[in-house]
Amino acid sequence: MKAVGVDIGSLTTKAVVMEEGKILSYAVVHSGDEVEQMARKAVAEALEKAGGGDDCYIISTGIGSRVVPFGQGQKAIATCLARGAWYFFPTGRLVIDLGAETSTVVKVSEKGRLVDWANQDKCAAGTGLFLQQVAKLMQMPVAEMGNLPVPDKAAEITSTCAVFAESEIISHIHRVPPTPKEEIVAGVYNSVVSRLMSLVKRVGLTKDVVVTGGVALNKGLVKVLEKELGFAVLVPVEPQIVGAVGAALIAGETFKKGATQ
Repeated sequence: MKAVGVDIGSLTTKAVVMEEGKILSYAVVHSGDEVEQMARKAVAEALEKAGGGDDCYIISTGIGSRVVPFGQGQKAIATCLARGAWYFFPTGRLVIDLGAETSTVVKVSEKGRLVDWANQDKCAAGTGLFLQQVAKLMQMPVAEMGNLPVPDKAAEITSTCAVFAESEIISHIHRVPPTPKEEIVAGVYNSVVSRLMSLVKRVGLTKDVVVTGGVALNKGLVKVLEKELGFAVLVPVEPQIVGAVGAALIAGETFKKGATQ
């Protein structure tokens, strides 16, 4: 029996196939408007990579998990992030998940269980979609922006609202002379990290820190976060699938528990 975890986010849907606690395959697709259809697509792709077969137990998570009628259950994303992060890094005690529309901080026990959590989803500032908009304003791909060197001098981005923050960025771009792109991006990162740290303080800072979500691929932002924390963080090779891995682990355990009863 294969265990499948599906994490349905606002931008991407991730499916992970596991067996006996080992990752066999995974797939990442755009969520789009047809959430259920894309979730099925992600599961089908992951299962095909794992050798095919319909014999599987599925647990879903994420903002779209309630619209997955073909699974055996749902789990909260904070619970799945705790399990997934601990799977990759057993020393991890705090997870900072940087998603497309939300940022979540999760405290993890020594056994990989959820202890506490806090999230910010009331404003787009500090999320992946906000950084995409910043890259658009800067007229460069998101990946290129993430690889820009981070200077010590940073532009001042004071607003905590995405709309007003964008106005500040535009004013920096059109100044005479314009503020250097690297300084603007550094200012954006400082603003994002400031919001993240408020979540970290609510939960309580503790090592090791694992950074997950698609935004974790942004090297510049991670560098600024590490500077603020005062130590290096842990980033999985594929940070987007951590929640799905946690869901798959729970799927496997749930199936085994039912099979032995």
